[in-house]
Amino acid sequence: MKRTISILGSSGSIGRQTLKVAEVCGHEVAAITVNKSVDLAEEQARKFRPKLAVAVDENAANHLRLRLADTGVKVLSGQGGLLEAASLPEADTVVTAIVGVAGLRPTLAAIDGGKRIALANKETLVCAGELVMARAREKGAEIIPVDSEHSAIFQCLQGCRNRGEVRRLIITASGGPFYGKSREELFPVTREQALKHPNWAMGAKITIDSATLMNKGLEFIEAMRLYAMPPERIQIVVHRESIVHSLVEFEDGAILAQLGSADMCLPIQYALTWPERTSGPAKPLDLLSCPPLTFQKPDPDTFRCLGLALECAEHGGTSTAILNGANEAAVALFLEDKIGFLDIPRLVERALERVVSRENPALADIFEADRAARAAVYEAVR
Repeated sequence: MKRTISILGSSGSIGRQTLKVAEVCGHEVAAITVNKSVDLAEEQARKFRPKLAVAVDENAANHLRLRLADTGVKVLSGQGGLLEAASLPEADTVVTAIVGVAGLRPTLAAIDGGKRIALANKETLVCAGELVMARAREKGAEIIPVDSEHSAIFQCLQGCRNRGEVRRLIITASGGPFYGKSREELFPVTREQALKHPNWAMGAKITIDSATLMNKGLEFIEAMRLYAMPPERIQIVVHRESIVHSLVEFEDGAILAQLGSADMCLPIQYALTWPERTSGPAKPLDLLSCPPLTFQKPDPDTFRCLGLALECAEHGGTSTAILNGANEAAVALFLEDKIGFLDIPRLVERALERVVSRENPALADIFEADRAARAAVYEAVR
């Protein structure tokens, strides 16, 4: 099935690969959005000729508007531009590839428009999963995961008649570049070392989250919300080869797994074409060249970010928004070389201690928790 898509975050890794899938598979691009990447946005707009291009930064939008003056592509800026791209009538599918809690409002706008959501923004469900899933049910919007782990679970779940047959979800983790190291060995880790992921090529923020194992903790929370699964029925296993992307165990003891190469084009494409499958640009997996597949326990004590995420999964409320906001702030400081690697979990834990968590939060409570968590991190650093 050919789709007409809006890509929120077209300059990032997922956004660029979505355009690759669109080109190969013949999907139409109705809108693209970037933050400040004017050169790339112009290149994408001239190639795919969307109706709308958005640069969130006002100065970047002004430059982009001048550069695209001869194309007929409408250029907008700011949050208003993002929301228009998310709800564009011409688009039937919205790929939410904006990093962080900034993707929450545009995702809700796309849901309100009854779009299919190809969800690559895990923070949306981490911070406001119950609200988002309830709104999707109310509006009849489909949420199809793009994260390789949740796409794998989604694909495996096609093998059961109802969710009552599921015993547990098993999420795989590569372990990042530092798996097996002690806390003492993690102390001197540099930005450059943390950005060298062994298997995946991703954006800076998610790569750091993979190094701290926070990414796996966020995916654990996302799985709870996406599949309405309690935490005791979700397991994380370290799978260093990144070939088995996740598994589902059923009540009879059978386990289904989804295998594939470390190529995000496959889950992106499946989110667009489900329930159909078509050929595309994803690199096929050659089983005969695969290394032995191994599975190990994660270490939430050494990798404290994972431990904190698992604790917040149990607590619920706005604790998950506090966790995410503090982590976003701490990772940004680490990427600016203002704090050390082990300061990330320390600052996240401090924010969780300082900011009060609320039960059954409204949307305003979630944004306030995010604001307060970031403020707690910056105050601690000052």
